[in-house]
Amino acid sequence: MANSYDLIIIGGGPAGLSAAVYGGRAKLKTLVIDKGEVGGLVNTTREIVNYPGYPQISGPDLMKEFKKHAETFGVEFLKGEVVRTDFSQAEKKVVLKKGRELFGKAVILACGSEPRLLNIPGEKRLRGMGVAYCATCDAEFFEGDEVVVVGSGDQAIEEGMFIAKFARKVTVIVLHDEGILDCNKVSAERAFNHEKMAFIWNSTVEEVLGEENVEAVKIRNLKTGLTSELSCQGVFFFVGMVPSTGYLQDSGLEMDKRGYIPVTEQMETNLAGIYAVGDNRVKYLRQVVSATGDGATAAVAAERYIEELDAFNSNVLQSEKKVLLLFFNAQDNASLSYRTVLEEINRKDGLDCKIVSLDTATKKNLAEKYAVKNVPTVLVLDKGREIHRLEGMEVLTSAHWKVMVG
Repeated sequence: MANSYDLIIIGGGPAGLSAAVYGGRAKLKTLVIDKGEVGGLVNTTREIVNYPGYPQISGPDLMKEFKKHAETFGVEFLKGEVVRTDFSQAEKKVVLKKGRELFGKAVILACGSEPRLLNIPGEKRLRGMGVAYCATCDAEFFEGDEVVVVGSGDQAIEEGMFIAKFARKVTVIVLHDEGILDCNKVSAERAFNHEKMAFIWNSTVEEVLGEENVEAVKIRNLKTGLTSELSCQGVFFFVGMVPSTGYLQDSGLEMDKRGYIPVTEQMETNLAGIYAVGDNRVKYLRQVVSATGDGATAAVAAERYIEELDAFNSNVLQSEKKVLLLFFNAQDNASLSYRTVLEEINRKDGLDCKIVSLDTATKKNLAEKYAVKNVPTVLVLDKGREIHRLEGMEVLTSAHWKVMVG
């Protein structure tokens, strides 16, 4: 079907594109959906010098290489905005703004995050031309320059000191009275004693000035109302990040209070077949190189999930024979005998059933799907429909197998 895929990736930044490369290489029918230009936030970075294999490359150029690589494996790209999802069924549904519905066996969420904007004049226009939001990404490009930092929390002050390794001077614009910062006391003390750090108190930035590059900022004093201009070549805004997960609010997906998605080591969310990678997940380092690792991990995990899903559908749900579906725990020595018991029952009673064994430790999603609480548990399935269930010792002692199976 034209709208059906093995793997749907929402977001075309480095995490999503890395996942696409691995998905396409695994011969999964893979689709990347992105509402903007492929590359995401990396497109705002003029130069990247810390991605292995590329001593110096622009963000847009690196993302073009990523996309080209994915396309060599047959990955499809679609420009569109996802506004609604339904992850409750085996086939996950993704709905676009214009109403188009797409279906995937697995979905990788790579929608990233956005810096919280002040939305002041010049901020968006000069983004990537002196306006920046990531010191680790861009600080070294302001070697010997004068830089303004907006914000006074941990991120702003700590990133400001990092920028000061390169800049001639870093001026921090603070909303509060003199001496009051929102960061931890240790960072505040270090910043106050830093020879390159200066502070302007009770103030806010009203406008970023410049034609093709940042040339100055307009500052307003909150107490006097007076405005002034401060010459600079760069402005770093550290007033928070916002994960782009608003469209997932009613999806059943677990998120923290900020909207970030917690995941396992395999990038699994709390929903089967749904993975989260890159800047929209709970993580320590938000860089291109860490995002690509996320994408690779999630795609491999999704590939295995899809393989297991396809095998279960063909071997169990589409079986012409009735199926004895055994859930057991491989770490329990007694569990090893359960299949032998079922095989003996199947032979002795002439049931002619297919026996399928699932270890609950590795097949947690299926155990949850069938509400298996105890082991051993055996479900009698007829064309995928549960007709009987036995739990615990009933599996070993029941004398009514032939009656139940019919």
